[in-house]
Amino acid sequence: QVQLVESGGGLVQAGGSLRLSCVASGRTFSNYAMGWFRQAPGKEREIVAAISYSGRNSYYADSVKGRFTISRDNAKNTVYLQMISLKPEDTAVYYCSAARNTRYAYATLPGEYDDWGQGTQVTVSS
Repeated sequence: QVQLVESGGGLVQAGGSLRLSCVASGRTFSNYAMGWFRQAPGKEREIVAAISYSGRNSYYADSVKGRFTISRDNAKNTVYLQMISLKPEDTAVYYCSAARNTRYAYATLPGEYDDWGQGTQVTVSS
């Protein structure tokens, strides 16, 4: 099991930026594909972005393409989500997640992930 701790959430105006960080501990970080999910009130948890073990491959939900960037630093056991041009509809609790074994370079379904962080709130005001 890997422990995940997110940070960097907060309140921002529409058009603003935030960078989320997620620090992993407990296992070898490079053995995990990583993902960021979000869940808004009354909605299901949805994938935002995912990144492969090495960081070479990434995936983005259509709703965030061109605005969000996922990256990882395996030397620092950290995965990041840089968010720009934020919109009110980006408001949600954002979760970091880790997948030990994936069929492909990264995982996009919640059920493929083994460990989750506690979440960090992102609120975008209009």
